Amino acid sequence: MVKNYINGELREAVSGEYFDNFDPSTSEAYGIVPDSDERDIELAVEAAESAFPMWSATPAAERSKLLMKIASLIERDLAEFARAECVDNGKPLHLARTIDIPRAIRNFEFFASAIHGFSSESHTMEDGTVNYTLRSPIGVIGAISPWNLPLYLFTWKIAPALITGNCVVAKPSEITPMTAYLLSEACIEAGLPKGVLNIVHGYGHKVGRAISLHPKIKAITFTGGTKTGAEIASIAAPMFKKLSLELGGKNPNIIFADCDYGRMLETTVQSSFRNQGEICLCGSRIFIQKPIYDKFKKDLVERTKKLVIGDPLETGTDQGAIVSSQHMEKVLSYIELARTEGGKILCGGSRFIPEGRCKDGWFIEPTVIEGLPYNCRTNQEEIFGPVVTLIPFETEEDALMMANSSEYGLASIIWTENLTRAHRVAAKIETGIVWINCWMVRDLRTPFGGMKSSGIGREGGTEALRFFTEPKNVCVKL
Repeated sequence: MVKNYINGELREAVSGEYFDNFDPSTSEAYGIVPDSDERDIELAVEAAESAFPMWSATPAAERSKLLMKIASLIERDLAEFARAECVDNGKPLHLARTIDIPRAIRNFEFFASAIHGFSSESHTMEDGTVNYTLRSPIGVIGAISPWNLPLYLFTWKIAPALITGNCVVAKPSEITPMTAYLLSEACIEAGLPKGVLNIVHGYGHKVGRAISLHPKIKAITFTGGTKTGAEIASIAAPMFKKLSLELGGKNPNIIFADCDYGRMLETTVQSSFRNQGEICLCGSRIFIQKPIYDKFKKDLVERTKKLVIGDPLETGTDQGAIVSSQHMEKVLSYIELARTEGGKILCGGSRFIPEGRCKDGWFIEPTVIEGLPYNCRTNQEEIFGPVVTLIPFETEEDALMMANSSEYGLASIIWTENLTRAHRVAAKIETGIVWINCWMVRDLRTPFGGMKSSGIGREGGTEALRFFTEPKNVCVKL
């Protein structure tokens, strides 16, 4: 049984109602989640407001020690967190154990350390007048996180908000609540003061909407779909709340003929299908320069067919289950759309039925499609599953035109050994993140976020610390 974490205590929703939590690999309900609503958010905001004066006045060094303690408890219980993430999300256990949970630990550690180097600006005028900037915490922050990297992205929001002296009302995805619940227990054991962090479980249209509407929540950080982001903005913007929205992506992977072919192929398999393609940074549109198109197509299909699909708890599984039956049906509908748009399925294209305990689970074969125009729906709309399309190109200009044709602008991948071309394309491509000859290499000090319909604002490093604080200019006439 999952419970809300409000004012330092684990408690049921005010409604007393629950809904089922499903294991995607078996389609079976294995737990229950509180069906919270605006009454629970009201309690959480009251707790956060009450805790804010004390927490904001706590020295940064003390806040840092508490975040480090939470990180150490997650690390101590890494195996339990990883298994919970695997069962809740459907991702392979080895991914949760080696990437998701370690990154959540690192998020706490990074921001606990980063606060010590966080400084403000000072400007001296010609007459000796000095201007300096003070930065203070905002107050109560609303944090809403997605289901694809549950603890990883949850902590990416919570850690910088807490370390800068804010109190937080957080909503994890109702589809993947377990590691957020385990985090609640870790916070209690670590001695985090009551009300500093509050975690409220439930549906987006109840809990997420209540967070967006609450007048005492002064800033909202959200990661999720572009449509939901637009709904949050429509509520929060007229209330003049600060907003950080990390939204959808339709990321181009541009492969030039002069690339390091072996390294490119190995990484492209990962950037296409890791975490069942349920990562906003996956390269779902693959543009290949014509001289190597046929070779690449043959090799990618061959490598994709070798991926092991099945029980995410089993060692050796490359691709686990899709997170929900609804999302599985959405992804399958896009594969069918690709067929109607004239696409040729080179491999995959169907639901996958494993043997054994996962025979009723929500699995999809990793799918490679060619023959589609760059501007068709399949190549323009976010699918968020194990589906990639192959599109040949001749010139750099062609590749850029097609890559930039999407309404999204989150991330891109460029493969070339030509240094001048790499920098030139990186400057012209319309994405907030550009990887050259790599993918998912992350320095937590760098700004993270997208352009166009992929969001507003940036997370990470100093950008996050600035977002969660209010700047005040002080002018001193000497």
